[in-house]
Amino acid sequence: MPSSRRSVSAFLIVKNEADRIEDCLRPLCGWADEVIVLDSGSTDGTVEMAERLGATVHRTDWPGYAAQRNRALDLVKSEWVLSIDADERVTPELRDEIDQALSSPTLDATLIKMPWKTYFCGKPLRFGRYTSPQGKLFRREGARYSTRPVHEQLLLPQRKVQFLKSALIHHSWRDYAHAQEKHLQYACLLAQHKHAQGHKGSVAYASLRFFTDFLQQYLFRLCFLDGWRGFLMSVILGQYAFHKYAALRTMRGD
Repeated sequence: MPSSRRSVSAFLIVKNEADRIEDCLRPLCGWADEVIVLDSGSTDGTVEMAERLGATVHRTDWPGYAAQRNRALDLVKSEWVLSIDADERVTPELRDEIDQALSSPTLDATLIKMPWKTYFCGKPLRFGRYTSPQGKLFRREGARYSTRPVHEQLLLPQRKVQFLKSALIHHSWRDYAHAQEKHLQYACLLAQHKHAQGHKGSVAYASLRFFTDFLQQYLFRLCFLDGWRGFLMSVILGQYAFHKYAALRTMRGD
């Protein structure tokens, strides 16, 4: 790492990621000033693999996504933090660009976003929701995560954004079934959150959201240019919206 680079800690929150955590950790260990892994009960060798690669592992319970990330923020020590998931990969090009950005004497950003190259069924998506730049690198001072149960937001005392050109590789889903499983899980978590806030869903609204969210992705965000993969992902995101509000309707109790 350049001697002038500001310090950076990387952290992951994981459970049963032995099949992919090695590819995530190898580019980080020896490059980041520290790598912190919070493991919430893995039984597949994830902990042992992470320790062997040089990460510092903390065994914890599972309080939810936001609370777990806030635990990680309480553990890291560096000026800058890279929040990364086990299904993401930092390329050599991205590492070099981060080094360059964090070595700049004129750096005044508090959040650095990078392109997201998300793979689905063997090839990267070029359009749609899963290609939006991700704010994964940020100044630690004052940073916290919101209390949403999933898709938690990063809260910063001051938000000055800088964009990188090199992409963060993202292998979110092991296969089609895993993609469906994750979206259903997240939809139900958000439904529970909305229910706790007093929102009420309906089957009619859930059905409407399927079509509007599908069209938003497939037409307006150009997923049709990704061929059959773009069509399937647009359907999955339409289903995600449907399941969220359908699950909310079932919680009304009438």
